[in-house]
Amino acid sequence: MHLFGPSLLLLAYLAFSDSSIWKIDHPDTLYSWEGACVWIPCHYRISAYSKSLDSLTLYRNFTYDSITKNFIGNILYNSKNATPVPERVQFLGDYKSNCSLRIEPVHVTDSGQLGLRMVSGTEKWMEKINLSVSEKPPPLHIQLPPEIREHQEVTLTCSLKFACPGYQIKLQWSMESLAVTSTSLGTKILSTESKLTFQPQSTHNGQNLTCQLKDLTTEKILSQETVRLNVKHRPKLEIKPEEATVKVGESVTITCHVISSNPEHQKISWFKDNTELTVQEPTRLTLSAVSKEDSGKYHCSTCNDVGSSVSKDVVLQVQFTPEPSTVQINPLPAKEKEMVELTCISVACPPPTNYTWYHNGKKLEGRTEKNFQIPNILLSNAGNYSCSAENILGSGKVGSEAELDVQYPPKGVTTVIQNPTPIREGDDVTLVCNYNSSNPGVTEYKWSTHVSKNESFPNVSMIRKVPWNAKTITCEACNSWCSKSPSIKLDVHYAPRDVKVLKISPQTEIHSGNLVLLQCNFSSSRPTDVHFFWKKNGSLLEEGRNLSFASISPEDAGHYSCSVNNSIGETTSEAWMLQVLYAPRRLRVSIDPQDRVMEGKNAVLTCESDANPAVSQYTWFDWNNQKLYQVGQKLKLEPTNVEHSGAYRCQVANRLGVSMSPPSTLTVYYSPKTMGKRAAVGIGACLSILILAVWGVKLCRRWKKIRSQQELQENSSGQSFFVKNKKLRRVCLSEGPHSQGCYNPAMEDGISYAALRFPVGETDTPGAGDLGTSASTPDMEDMVTYSVVQKRHVAPRKESASTSHSSERVSGGHSPLVQCLSSFTLLSTWNGSGTTVIKLEGEGEAQARKQRSPLLTKGVCSLLKLGGREALP
Repeated sequence: MHLFGPSLLLLAYLAFSDSSIWKIDHPDTLYSWEGACVWIPCHYRISAYSKSLDSLTLYRNFTYDSITKNFIGNILYNSKNATPVPERVQFLGDYKSNCSLRIEPVHVTDSGQLGLRMVSGTEKWMEKINLSVSEKPPPLHIQLPPEIREHQEVTLTCSLKFACPGYQIKLQWSMESLAVTSTSLGTKILSTESKLTFQPQSTHNGQNLTCQLKDLTTEKILSQETVRLNVKHRPKLEIKPEEATVKVGESVTITCHVISSNPEHQKISWFKDNTELTVQEPTRLTLSAVSKEDSGKYHCSTCNDVGSSVSKDVVLQVQFTPEPSTVQINPLPAKEKEMVELTCISVACPPPTNYTWYHNGKKLEGRTEKNFQIPNILLSNAGNYSCSAENILGSGKVGSEAELDVQYPPKGVTTVIQNPTPIREGDDVTLVCNYNSSNPGVTEYKWSTHVSKNESFPNVSMIRKVPWNAKTITCEACNSWCSKSPSIKLDVHYAPRDVKVLKISPQTEIHSGNLVLLQCNFSSSRPTDVHFFWKKNGSLLEEGRNLSFASISPEDAGHYSCSVNNSIGETTSEAWMLQVLYAPRRLRVSIDPQDRVMEGKNAVLTCESDANPAVSQYTWFDWNNQKLYQVGQKLKLEPTNVEHSGAYRCQVANRLGVSMSPPSTLTVYYSPKTMGKRAAVGIGACLSILILAVWGVKLCRRWKKIRSQQELQENSSGQSFFVKNKKLRRVCLSEGPHSQGCYNPAMEDGISYAALRFPVGETDTPGAGDLGTSASTPDMEDMVTYSVVQKRHVAPRKESASTSHSSERVSGGHSPLVQCLSSFTLLSTWNGSGTTVIKLEGEGEAQARKQRSPLLTKGVCSLLKLGGREALP
């Protein structure tokens, strides 16, 4: 038996707990009453599994059967046997996480322990829930703040440990104020609350506040809770009487009562006109044999821990007859013709109801008001005023008098001029400001223009150097107000003003030849008798107001002014520029520095003209009347040369016309350097011409001589021949003692001479070496000397067809006499007198002049170095 008990407890523990897997949230205890409903909020989770519930069973007063190893008891709900017909117990969960239930209606017999059996696969769990069902609803609970103070907003909460959605109940407060009801359906708290928010007043202190639970359907009160309000507030005071009226000598009592105070109030204090009084009895203030000084405002005051309070004011009126009166005048001083109000002031209680007025001791009939008004006061109203007051207790005494002072601005103000007439411009003028009467007296004088005041006599002033256009003058005499005098005008004499020159005609520009009329004008003059004079450039021109030009010319242009004078003085206008517009004229071209310029120097030609308006266009022309591409007034030649010599003209234009200047000649001469060069060239040319002439003469003579020889040769039977040597280096064929010259290779470059001799009458046919075999020596008359020019490094020219036969050949079968001239042609002619004429010509230029020349039989070859010039015959 001892072993069975512990085994049963162990099995029950194993059946009920596996807290590491199941987690279930719900209220520990649920409250309800007979016939109501129960809402069981429930949430679960299985931490090791994610499967949903397989079944859910709700037991009431269950037990565990150790034999069957299962729970037994009153089953209120089984999910496997659930029917679609609504039952008393409803499952509102979802088999996943929500396991909420609702029981309606609930009975007292349902009280006890409920068991919630949940199965998910092999996992099982039994959860205990306590249910308390009573005959009546559970009591309400009102929650108050720690302290409630007057005028400080508070919130009171009425709560019921019950909530069941769909069940119609409400919480209602006995105080009409804003209340908000809310329901909490959480798994920890299940309740219904109503919050009441209001501002407590002192009257709420000690009152009962009730919260009621009502059935909405029947309006039946199911339950209620009442609390007593403890509102902290300042003391509330009541003072009596609210007002008091007594006569002088009587007594009066005022009481102060504390209506309520939470916490208890302290000592009560009394005040008169905010001044604390000393009293013997705190709640009572007694005044015996009051006087008029006891009149005033009375109140009481006290305080507690919350604050202090002050009662209302009690106005105590002590009645007495009016005191001696005083008169108040407004405004004071009074101005003539303005409204004045007189007020009778007298202290009395009750206030006076009737007044009597006196003027200079005489009673004013019909004046019984406190305020006495004079709408338009006159000087006759001035004087002493007094009054007396009367109330229901009697009449007061007449008080002191008040003087009514009626003041006015100065009267009869005038301005007087103390100067001899006439007044000239620039004179000093003395002025006096006078008046007849004033109240108060005059303290200041004002003038309408700038004046110099006299310190000794304030009403006397002076205008220094009066202007010609002096305005009208007024003065003001001032006390508290100012009065102005009639205006006076100064008759100031002055010279003519604003003199100027006016152009009457033409209205537009003035062109040369126009009719022009000028007028001298002025704005004013005092006196008006005037004379006019005209000046041009400062020189007197003529007299008269108008100045006319019948046909104006450019020479009439200038500065014109006119003068106007009267008996005071003369005024001259500003100089007026008379401009005459005309086309360009007086044209000329000036040359700088002068009209003769050495070549290489700079020359500037300026086109000078007279025009108005100014010249707008310049055009230049040369001596050929050709337009130059040069614009502007100046033509610059930088630098000059002799080609620039010539006549230049310029053409100018403005908007009125075009004019051409006469030509101006510019001469550019050679510089010494150029002249030296040209002189050298000239001298060289002259010398060349002279040399050519000399040579021409010589050539002519030589030609004549050759021609004569040719004529003789033509008459003879001889033949001409020519020899051309292609070789660069040749030697003489004749080695005899009579040889005169031969080719020298060392003298290759230069001029050489050759001399040939022929015996007179010798006609034999020479052989290959016969050139130098003659034994006789001819005379110099039988010798001819020739020159040859040898050019250095001249390549031998190819033979033409016309000269190929003349290399080694001599006409008539004879061998040549001379073969030492390289690159030249030897042309010989027999002159018939025993002399053969030989002419040297350049390569490719030789021609056989005559083919009838006889064969040379003898000759001498001699070559001389002459220099690099061509051979001359």
